[in-house]
Amino acid sequence: MSKIGFIGLGIMGRPMAGHLKAAGHDITVVERKSLTAEDRANLAVAATAKAVAQACEIIITMVPDTPDVEAVLFGADGVAEGLSKGKLVIDMSSISPTATKTFAARINALGCDYLDAPVSGGEVGAKNAALTIMVGGPQAAFDRALPVLEKMGKNITLVGVENGAGQTCKVANQIIVALTIEAVAEALVFASKAGADPAKVRQALMGGLATSRILELHGERMIKRTFAPGFRIELHQKDLNLALQSGKELGVPLPNTASTQQIFAACAALGGKGWDHSGMVKALEAMAAHKVAPDA
Repeated sequence: MSKIGFIGLGIMGRPMAGHLKAAGHDITVVERKSLTAEDRANLAVAATAKAVAQACEIIITMVPDTPDVEAVLFGADGVAEGLSKGKLVIDMSSISPTATKTFAARINALGCDYLDAPVSGGEVGAKNAALTIMVGGPQAAFDRALPVLEKMGKNITLVGVENGAGQTCKVANQIIVALTIEAVAEALVFASKAGADPAKVRQALMGGLATSRILELHGERMIKRTFAPGFRIELHQKDLNLALQSGKELGVPLPNTASTQQIFAACAALGGKGWDHSGMVKALEAMAAHKVAPDA
């Protein structure tokens, strides 16, 4: 079993760390006021990220955004200050592919390996240890990490042997997810305003070519009005910003990504940045002056 540092006990990070602990790994986290009594009973607690890195052979980060990863890794008393040759850093956050390459080079310069391994599957996937994990980095580092990743996910793919490949895959994932949520929301608003029962419409569509995991899960959320995250709109906005930035750098137009980002912006303007991303339907409902279903 490994000594693993886990930094970022959020909605997804806490169950992910819990699966590693249940598998017999020793887990060390950073001291935070947000730690629960259960956290303190089951996990070792270190004062700083530096101390976590000193105590562990594998360090996992699972934080919201690119600046957060940079601060955890390279800030005062950060992970980099506690690393010694041969350790492995795995960033499971969803951040900039370009910044990831820079972070990896800095960690490699310390004699350590680096993997970018963002995830998809949300809170449900994290709780069920069924996340999809998209990995970028050297084959040897991936082989070393795989037994650990398998405790948190089911579909684990080494997308490329260069760092940043995992993050690029995650950005692509977030484009597809956002645009599909928009399509489901638009279809249900249309059907409901036309007088059809949205629950029956969803049931019918689940048996045809339009079926998808998003229609199954998020379509149900839209009908039942359950918009507690999940995956917050503000985080999906962050991911689409990464997509649009990367598209600009590559000279790749992303017109539908841009328009979907504007719908997320409308949700935020309605006070919904903390809604689950299925709450995108509320902005479309506001534009149509019609709700798919009454609020609970």
